[in-house]
Amino acid sequence: MRILMLSPIDAGSLEALNREHDVASAVGAGADTLRSLAADREIFIFRSGVDISGELMRSAPELRLIIRAGSGMDNIDIADVRRRGIRLVKVPAPAAQSVAELTFALMLDLARKISLADRLLREAHWPKHELLGQLLFGKTVGIAGAGNIGSRVGELGTAWGMKAIGCVERPSAAIAQVLARKGVELATLDEVLAAGDFVTVNLPLTERTRGLIDGRALSLMKPGSFLINVARGGIVDEEALYGELTTPGRLAGAALDVHAREGEGEVSPFAELPNVILTPHIGSMTAECQGAIGQRLLEIVSAFTRGSLEAEVRNGELIS
Repeated sequence: MRILMLSPIDAGSLEALNREHDVASAVGAGADTLRSLAADREIFIFRSGVDISGELMRSAPELRLIIRAGSGMDNIDIADVRRRGIRLVKVPAPAAQSVAELTFALMLDLARKISLADRLLREAHWPKHELLGQLLFGKTVGIAGAGNIGSRVGELGTAWGMKAIGCVERPSAAIAQVLARKGVELATLDEVLAAGDFVTVNLPLTERTRGLIDGRALSLMKPGSFLINVARGGIVDEEALYGELTTPGRLAGAALDVHAREGEGEVSPFAELPNVILTPHIGSMTAECQGAIGQRLLEIVSAFTRGSLEAEVRNGELIS
């Protein structure tokens, strides 16, 4: 198969693809180069940070399969994919544990002011008595989006003695039972925001969720609570969040792994705030997660080559 690699993937998996297929790399390529490389490709493989537009797909008349090496679908024109009858598959499962663990790490960092302590100590300060933190034990984690990742955050929270409360887009009695088995109480978004000592955003970015965590939503959060966003930057209104973080008596802090503007050279508007932790979209960046995604990519390409894709895709992978 003729494959266009639009994003970096696990090195071992890339080597395996190169042994079996004609693989061209478009990682970091400009628009003109990208269209030229796509001209004869049958398969695209991509992650976040690249836009799979209708224009790009039209430059690849032989394109038959697109694989998202992860779960987010906000950077692909799905309507155009469906119009052209292209198979679109995502690989969501391996990222859940990795992103959930980062979410929990950021909660711990906020609660114990670890990043702030590190910065001050490097500046020759010894601020022990200025860094009074708090326990996670006994607190409530409010999960905006209790799907694969969010429900795993809830499980980790309950293991630490937290109460977990979460919302989903389409609640039902069956979903409530599934979440209850994981220690997560199903609630509405407003209830999640109002109850959480730590509110985690674990939603996909869609037209329904874009700007969902706006000024009104943030105003529902408890004074002294924390917001963690490991989903997509476009879900949270950054201007409204900045106001909450700089208003005395409102939010105590935030941790943002995703941002409205991402990439080399971008400076976050929160960069100067001492109560904010910033990371560069590293939720799925663990060796184990990337290795598992890479292995699944190999299986999907192999199934497509054999003509058995539909029979071999797993639950939640096939989009079109």
